[in-house]
Amino acid sequence: MKASSSKKPQEKLTTEQKIRREIIAWFWVGLVFLLINGAIGQARVIPSSSMEKTLLIGDHLIMSRIGYDAGIPFTDIHVPLWRNPKRQQIIIFKPPFDPNQPDYVKRVIGLPGDVVDIREGSVWINGKRLEEPYTTGRSIPASPGSYEGAFTGKERVFPFTVPPRCYFAMGDNRQNSLDSRFWGCVPRENIIGTPVMIYMSLDARKTPGSPAISARALPRT
Repeated sequence: MKASSSKKPQEKLTTEQKIRREIIAWFWVGLVFLLINGAIGQARVIPSSSMEKTLLIGDHLIMSRIGYDAGIPFTDIHVPLWRNPKRQQIIIFKPPFDPNQPDYVKRVIGLPGDVVDIREGSVWINGKRLEEPYTTGRSIPASPGSYEGAFTGKERVFPFTVPPRCYFAMGDNRQNSLDSRFWGCVPRENIIGTPVMIYMSLDARKTPGSPAISARALPRT
């Protein structure tokens, strides 16, 4: 007695049906890509030394947008979400002085309502010196008139009270960072995410003494 075959007969599709299925499959692939790219995470590359020693030139980052921002990829359309950064958290944002420039990566120093002062080579928040083991160089104010921005024409900026829904951001390399000391605070709607992982560091390996990726793990937020 022959065993009955359990195989289903192969479905015969017309050329039109095959094309339709292919289009639908690629549609879902594209939709998933747009969801991941626009609302979950994106890749970024560090172009300057402003965040040394935490982030080096050539570091490739994965950025999380979850809770911070949702947008349509390849457009300027985006919506700020419910999450707000914490003090000393690294953020990625559109520079307020020119949103058409590439995204900036800095560290949040002052929160809304904070009084930020820079003196004695350090940052002071609400009258207390901020402990910053991640920095390179002394923290000093920008020279008056050194950059066209929110502080243009002001001889004395500090102490500075951070406005509502704004964040005072600075680079870790304090003597080589164009940051809030020059152009003012970062509006909340400009913040698009936070880096969560360094997945590659091509240029860093060329520099003798550069710390390995494992030694520069980004803090969890």
